[in-house]
Amino acid sequence: MTLVCSCRSARQSPEGHPHRFAGVRLEDVSFHSAGLERDVTYRVYLPAQLAGGKLPVIYLLHGAWENYRTWSDYSQAGALAANGAILVMPDGVLSYWVNEAGAPKDRYGDFLLHDLRADVEARFPARTDRAVRAIVGVSMGGFAAIEYALTRPDLFAFAGALSPALDAPERKFSWRRFGQSIRLRRVFGADGSAQRRDEDPFVLVTRADPATTPYIYITAGDQEALLGSVRRFAAQMERRGFAFEFHTSHGGHNWGTWNQQTAACFDALESRLPVRGI
Repeated sequence: MTLVCSCRSARQSPEGHPHRFAGVRLEDVSFHSAGLERDVTYRVYLPAQLAGGKLPVIYLLHGAWENYRTWSDYSQAGALAANGAILVMPDGVLSYWVNEAGAPKDRYGDFLLHDLRADVEARFPARTDRAVRAIVGVSMGGFAAIEYALTRPDLFAFAGALSPALDAPERKFSWRRFGQSIRLRRVFGADGSAQRRDEDPFVLVTRADPATTPYIYITAGDQEALLGSVRRFAAQMERRGFAFEFHTSHGGHNWGTWNQQTAACFDALESRLPVRGI
């Protein structure tokens, strides 16, 4: 499927070293994001041969210090496209995928939920209903997957979070971690601010309705620093009766561990999305 528009372009020779899969096409797409007020690029895996029907969409969100190439370079997730799914890998820099408190032009929440979704659904044969839309992320991206599962249950039927950085809005300013503190202040606002509370998954989980929240799949390595906060969040979900599962595996906060966890996450995704062949 090809759509020509002056503000959009697709390149057939993506940069980086992405994994390739039989029966799967890879594209890099550039378009103008109103939320970010600039051109952005995202990467897509989709079936090489399209039969004419609409396909489910899985948004894959990278972690901090990564980019839109990371999922394709470090994981085997693209193999899912051969079964009839569109995998979308956007670029969120260090935004935690939210509208940043200290950067009015960095509205990454608007970009992800509105601009990107609209471009994908206009350009590719993507189904537009919640029942076949999923969001999966690692670390910073896992934070966003949980964030939007709780705040935008109308958009997603499944949310997967591998080693999610759920405690990020709780982290207090520290001279020892000055760079991280400045970045978190830019994203979430000052310590104790209303915006921090409104972006805090530990607050949001007390406000969300378990009956409408999508199914949530969470994992964490047994040797990583985030395990304690992830366990604490899982306990809150259990007390409130959310539909979820939580797993640990051996490993730390890295792609070696996440690649071990991805297959089971996608198995759970497949069992929850009512579509054939995903």
